[in-house]
Amino acid sequence: MKASFFIVLFFISSIGFAQNNHIVKTEDGRRVLLKADFTWEYIDLTTTPEIRSIKKEVSKVSKENSCKIASDFEEPKLDKKIQNQLKKGRATISHIKKKVAKDYDCTVEDITLLSASEKKSSGIYKFCANGKRVTYKRVGNSIIENGKFF
Repeated sequence: MKASFFIVLFFISSIGFAQNNHIVKTEDGRRVLLKADFTWEYIDLTTTPEIRSIKKEVSKVSKENSCKIASDFEEPKLDKKIQNQLKKGRATISHIKKKVAKDYDCTVEDITLLSASEKKSSGIYKFCANGKRVTYKRVGNSIIENGKFF
């Protein structure tokens, strides 16, 4: 009984490994994904400068309209004592902005701090990131988007 179980298990696992997708490079350097169902697609699609400029213009317009920030808006100043204490744990506002920029696929300059409420042990920060209003919380030196557990 045990032997037949292991033989069946071996065949089931070998079927799973036999249907892998493969990545290959073409002569001109582009990567292609070869799928197990005999189809393929380019992984690295190149975009023309015209398409890139159109995407930038659209993202600028959407960023301006969705957060509705006044042109003379200034970010709130944070307590310097608390920020100095948070340097060791890499939880200052600059570190939080880097995390938000990474999560929302934009640059740190595109992140605007709208409001902040912080103490030494915790803090809540509201940002405008990539045209969306997002809230992050800090507990100790851990930074996470509000509403997420991990």
